Amino acid sequence: MLKRIWLLFFCLFLPLSAQQITLQSPSGILKLNFILDQGRPYYQVYRFNEILIDSSRLGFVLKKQPPLDANFKITDLTTDSVDQTWEQVWGEAAKIRNHYNQLIVRLQEKSGLQRRLYIVFRVYDDGIGFRYQLPDQKNLKQFEIMDERTEFNFTHDYSAWWIKAYQWNRYEYLYQNSPLSQIDTVHTPFTMEGNDGLAISIHEASLTDFASMTLARTGRYKLEADLVPWSDGVKVKAQTPMISPWRTIQIAETPGDLITSYLILNLNEPNKLKDVSWIKPGKYVGIWWEMHIGKSTWSSGPKHGATTENTKKYIDFAAKYGFDGVLVEGWNTGWDGDWIKNGEKFNFTTPYPDFDIKQLTAYARKKGVQLIGHHETGGSVLNYEAQMEDAFRFYQKLGIHIVKTGYVAHGREIKRIDENGQVQYEMHHGQFMVRHYRKVVETAAKYHIMLDVHEPIKDTGIRRTYPNMMTREGARGQEFNAWSADGGNPPEHTVILPFTRLLAGPMDFTPGIFDIMLSEYRPNNRVNTTLAKQLALYVIIFSPLQMAADLPENYEAHRDAFQFIIDVPVDWEETRVLHARIGDYVTIVRKDRHSDDWYLGSITDEHGRILKAPLYFLDQNRKYMAEIYRDGDHADWQSAPLDYFIEKKIVDANTVLTLRLAPGGGTAIRFYPIEK
Repeated sequence: MLKRIWLLFFCLFLPLSAQQITLQSPSGILKLNFILDQGRPYYQVYRFNEILIDSSRLGFVLKKQPPLDANFKITDLTTDSVDQTWEQVWGEAAKIRNHYNQLIVRLQEKSGLQRRLYIVFRVYDDGIGFRYQLPDQKNLKQFEIMDERTEFNFTHDYSAWWIKAYQWNRYEYLYQNSPLSQIDTVHTPFTMEGNDGLAISIHEASLTDFASMTLARTGRYKLEADLVPWSDGVKVKAQTPMISPWRTIQIAETPGDLITSYLILNLNEPNKLKDVSWIKPGKYVGIWWEMHIGKSTWSSGPKHGATTENTKKYIDFAAKYGFDGVLVEGWNTGWDGDWIKNGEKFNFTTPYPDFDIKQLTAYARKKGVQLIGHHETGGSVLNYEAQMEDAFRFYQKLGIHIVKTGYVAHGREIKRIDENGQVQYEMHHGQFMVRHYRKVVETAAKYHIMLDVHEPIKDTGIRRTYPNMMTREGARGQEFNAWSADGGNPPEHTVILPFTRLLAGPMDFTPGIFDIMLSEYRPNNRVNTTLAKQLALYVIIFSPLQMAADLPENYEAHRDAFQFIIDVPVDWEETRVLHARIGDYVTIVRKDRHSDDWYLGSITDEHGRILKAPLYFLDQNRKYMAEIYRDGDHADWQSAPLDYFIEKKIVDANTVLTLRLAPGGGTAIRFYPIEK
C-alpha cells in the first residue's frame, strides 16, 4: 500500500501533459518508465541508468472503432513484489526462481466511449514482460484487432540474428546476421548483441487465443509488433475480457546468460494437469532418417519403411541399448501420392496392411519399449480435428503415450471453412492455428499423451502450463542435411540456435548422425559436422525427448562413440554456460536430475577453437571420472569428420580442461563421481 501511494504521489507532481511512473527490478539492474504523454501510453527501459529502449508506443488499432492508443487517463495503479520458487515437471533446471516487481496501470478514455485498457508490467533483473488486459465493459464487447501499436524503440544499432517472417517454409530458414537497421520483418525470438557483449532477445510468452507476433522495422532502430493476420486481414478476433500474450524483452550481461534466463517460463501459468505421473522424458530411435536419405519411403510399396518386420528390428535395438521408444512414420494410410497436397486423405486409426500395430505394441511392451505414434496432417487440420479424439483414444488403448505431429504445408495453405461456408486459407502462425495447436495439446492431455510437434507454432512457454507439450521443431533441423539443395545446415547453424530458437524452448533437432557422408544414399549431401559434434549436440540442444536419429547399423559401427548417447540424460537439475559467442562457439554443462553426473557439450562453427573449461561446477572435495569424446588430432568437418578420440581423466572442481574443437567440431564429456 505504501508503494502504491508513492507512485500516485509521484504522478501528481509531473506536468499535467505527461505523467511518469517508474518501476525497478528487484536488484535495481533494470528500470521501466511508464509514461502517459497527452493521453498516449509509452514505456522506456533502462539498464544501470543507461537507456536501452526509448519512448515506445503501446495500444491497439481496432476495426470499425476508434483506436485504443490515445485519449487516456490513469484511473488506478497497483504494484506487487513476488519472490517464489517453483519446480518443473521436467526441464533444463529442476527449480525456477520467479522474482519480479509488478505494476498494473489502469487506463480509461477521457471522453467518447470511455473504454478501459489495463497494462501489466513485470520487471525482472534479466528482463521485462508486459501484457494488455481489456476487462469486461459496456462499450467494448466483441471486437477485431487490426494492428498492435507495441513498439521497441532501441537506441543502438545492435548486431542482430534473425529469420524473415511470412515465408513459405515457416520458421525453417538459416539465420542471418546484420545490423538492426538493416532487418525487415522477422520472427521471434529475435536476438541482438551490443559491442559490449550485452545481449537482448525479444519474444512473447503465454501465446493463447491470439495471433503470434512478428517484428517489423518501422524506423532505423525501431521495431513494431506485427501480428500474423487471418485470411481477411484481421489480426485478432476477440471479446472482453481479453488478455494478450506477454511481450518479453530478455536483457543479459552476456549471450550465455540468455540461455539460463527463465523469464519466458515464469510468465506462463502454473501446471494445469493434476496428474503428471504419466509424463516421462526419454530417448528414442525410429523409422525416420531412412526415409529422408532415401533408403525407404513413407508411402506403401516395395521400399515401405513402416513394416512390421522393420519396426521389430528397431524395437530390438531400442531394448538392447535402453531406449524408451521407437518412432514409426508412414504407418497409417494416406501417404501414397502427393501427401503434402492431399492431407485430407490421412487416416489416423488405419494402418497399412504390412504394419500390424497391435502385434507391435505388444511386442514392444514385452521388451520394455513403447511405440511413438505419428500424426502427419499435411496441413489439413479440418481432417485432423475430425479424427483427433478417435486417434488419441486409439493410441491410448494401445498403450502409446507419445505422439509426434506434423503440419507440412507451405505459406498460407491451412484450409478453413468460414461462417458463410466458404473455403479460406490461413497461415500456420495466425490465431486460427494458435487455437488449433492448443486444442491438440489439451486433447492429448485428456488421453495422457505427450507431444512432439513439427511445423509448430513457436514455443512461448506453455510447457509450464501443459507439461505434456514436450518438444517441437520450429527451425531447420537435421533433415536438411539429408536433402537440402543448399548443402544442408552449415557448421555455424547449431552455434546460433542456442541464442535464438532455443530461447523459446526445447527443440526436436534429431541429433546423432554418425554416417556423416551419406555416401550410400545421398552422395550429393552430407552432415556438416564432425561425429564428436553430433554427440555434443545432446547437451547443447535441450529436448526432453531426444532422438538417436541415425540407422542402428551406423551406431553398431561406432559402438564406442554411441555409448555417450546411451548415457546422456534428457532431464536436468541445473544448467550453466561456460563459453558463449553467438554464431561462433558455445559450451554448456548440465547436471543430471536423477544422479550426481554432469555432462558437457562444446561446439564450434567452421573454425577450430581452443577453449579453457574450468570445472568449478563439480562438487568440492570430490573426485570425478571424465569420459571425454573429442575430435581427433586430424579431425575436420570437411576432410576428416569421423576422426574422434575417447579418453578418461580423473578431475575435480579445481581442474581446468583444455577443449580442442576441430573446425565444425565439438567435445562431449560425462563426469561421474568416483569418491564421496
